[in-house]
Amino acid sequence: MTLAVELIGLLAGFLGVIAWIPQIREVWIEKSHQGISLPTFFLVASALILWLIYGILIMSYSIIIANIAALICILMVISGVLKIRNLEKQT
Repeated sequence: MTLAVELIGLLAGFLGVIAWIPQIREVWIEKSHQGISLPTFFLVASALILWLIYGILIMSYSIIIANIAALICILMVISGVLKIRNLEKQT
């Protein structure tokens, strides 16, 4: 792929990762998990893993980097929600 195509992919991936910041903030800073559907997040994580595998197979660094970063964001939300729900059960 050309450098321009990879740069477009990196920009798209960057914007996609930035989109998860409000969810991460809501869970980890506000300690709120209201309205967050874990099944949806698990499906998104599954899709990201498949995109990551695809990116590795075609050796697209923009797809690989974007999906690793997005997967980290998704896992942060999932782990935060599970932590909050576990703490709520204990009290």
